[in-house]
Amino acid sequence: MSEDGRREVRTGLDPCLARLWRYALVLTGRSDAAEDLVQATCLRAVERADQFVPGTRLDRWLFAILRSIWVNEIRVRRISEGGGFVDAEDPLGTDGEQAVETNILAADGFQAIGLLPEAQRETVLLVYGEGYSYAEAASTLGIPIGTVISRLVAARSALVITVGSSRRTWTSSTATNRDV
Repeated sequence: MSEDGRREVRTGLDPCLARLWRYALVLTGRSDAAEDLVQATCLRAVERADQFVPGTRLDRWLFAILRSIWVNEIRVRRISEGGGFVDAEDPLGTDGEQAVETNILAADGFQAIGLLPEAQRETVLLVYGEGYSYAEAASTLGIPIGTVISRLVAARSALVITVGSSRRTWTSSTATNRDV
């Protein structure tokens, strides 16, 4: 049975890398730190592949490993240096007006999500970004479903205020620039 688990981990790891990196980026706020976190996750998954239960969701198992490593890193950092979070970089494209506007809105949304407390950020990513059910997110995060719902409600409220105010500012500044 453990050989089946090892085989499933080896074959299923590559298709999950982009999603793991996205989750790690939301947690860390920096692409280099996200890459390190994903690398540590992959290493731990390969080392402990015999613990994976074949036929279950590999992505859920990998997300749980990634989160566990992140929480441990935060604990170590708080003890040793008291580190904090760094704002996420805003990726912007330049392929046409529609693409630029879409990227600006996406960047605003991503930046607003980056301003949320860590617990809300990771819950938003799991439920809205990765499509986890409330129960799956609760299981991955090790919290009750009610807490997932509360975090999402608080995050949505904060995002409406944050994104709404930045869109009004952006819209009024572009309208002013067009009038000149």
